[in-house]
Amino acid sequence: MALGCVYGTHRVLEPKGVLPQPAWRVDNETAPYDNEILVDVETLNVDSASFHQISESTGGDPIMITEHILDIVARRGKMHNPVTGSGGMLIGTVRWVGPAIKADVKPGDRIATLVSLSLTPLRLQSIRAVRPETDQIDVEGTAILFESGIFAKMPPDIPDTLALAVLDVAGAPAQANRLVKPGNSVLILGGGGKSGLLCSYVARRNSAKRIICFDYSEAGLTRARRLGCYDEYIQGDARDAIAVMKAVGERVDLTLSCVNVPGAELSAILATRPEGMVYFFSMATSFTAAALGAEGVGSPVDMLIGNGYYPGHAEVTLQLLRENPTLRAMFEELYVAGH
Repeated sequence: MALGCVYGTHRVLEPKGVLPQPAWRVDNETAPYDNEILVDVETLNVDSASFHQISESTGGDPIMITEHILDIVARRGKMHNPVTGSGGMLIGTVRWVGPAIKADVKPGDRIATLVSLSLTPLRLQSIRAVRPETDQIDVEGTAILFESGIFAKMPPDIPDTLALAVLDVAGAPAQANRLVKPGNSVLILGGGGKSGLLCSYVARRNSAKRIICFDYSEAGLTRARRLGCYDEYIQGDARDAIAVMKAVGERVDLTLSCVNVPGAELSAILATRPEGMVYFFSMATSFTAAALGAEGVGSPVDMLIGNGYYPGHAEVTLQLLRENPTLRAMFEELYVAGH
């Protein structure tokens, strides 16, 4: 049998000796190995920080966004934004399962990958639609899932585009569920966005005493107010650390950074009490800036890298939609209506 490395190093073209995620280019053309899964791809959910950067650099023109994404995939063999370093995830239908794969999956199953597009070998024949309002694009193509790659079967009770949207950020509410303790004060930067709204519901469910939404846009604040899980709402620029600190007032126990722009590291740090916790879920975060920034202001906060994986995170996040009709209705309006 032709077996590749369980982590996919056999597909790394350059530089040799690294894993697929940090690699500049991977092999997306070789036939699947016996311990890989071949997927016919239907939709990509591009990471929010990545889509925001691409949209800004192209002036938001869907044709130019299409060309830009096709170029990235053609050059790198994967959807790995060279500016943000992030990817996203996909949904598709399993075409072939290698005989060495032991996972519960078979051809014809519809799945969402729970590993980043920044490490997933991807070939695109075409992009059929670009939906800037949801960071999703409909495509025709194929992808390879390594033996170590995790995935979720598409739930029968939740529409595909909605499931894809929430599974893309499943790590955030799952980690929030672990981190938020009864009586905590919680600040969510980017609180009106997808991951922020999910985390706010988790914080409320976990009996946090003070939950603050900080968002740049009026639309984000409107969504947050409609959900009704926050106690306070602040509009402002999360990149202005002093302004954020003053607006929040008494420092919080836990800050969840869910913004999609760089430069918000010190806002999260200054708004959090000494020896509190900052969870940087945003892929726009510079962890160098966070570490050196905390040192520079003399803050002993604990900082957690936003690992997109946590055991059971997919089901935990899908269950949030089943529990909260308002949350589900809001997300259906964003990700299902007009699709």
